[in-house]
Amino acid sequence: MGIPAHHGVKGPMRLTLHTDYALRTLLYLAVHTNRRVSIKEIARVYGISENHLVKIIHHLGRGGFIDTLRGRGGGLMLGRAPQDIRIGDVVRHTEDDMALVSCMPPSPGVPGSSDCLLSRACHLRGALGEALDAFMAVLDSRTLADMLHAPERQILQDAEARLSTPTPP
Repeated sequence: MGIPAHHGVKGPMRLTLHTDYALRTLLYLAVHTNRRVSIKEIARVYGISENHLVKIIHHLGRGGFIDTLRGRGGGLMLGRAPQDIRIGDVVRHTEDDMALVSCMPPSPGVPGSSDCLLSRACHLRGALGEALDAFMAVLDSRTLADMLHAPERQILQDAEARLSTPTPP
């Protein structure tokens, strides 16, 4: 009898909602490169709080992933071409802490916690570091353009059309 795949895990490893929504926002903007998009439109398409999305947009803007323009005729556009935005860069920018366990550094150059008895001789930390490096290598090998095939594009374009079509009374 083998060990179940979920052995000891309370839930799946996940990126934060902040990163999830940031990636969704970038995907939506990549489909609509011909025009500026409003925060309200993105929030409606994905069912995300506008207030929460404003914080994400601000963070993405600071990272150079999107270009924001306020006022009449304003809105959001990608700050770079979709093929120039690596998914790994977005994840590193939006995740505050990539440490898989408390003894790992949350980001390069920041020491991890050393409250573990094994901290000086731990091979687990090395294995987890390798796993994280492999995870990030996969994300670094993909761009925003790679994530948008015909089905994704169609779904996002259909969502926009549904929102702009008035519902009958």
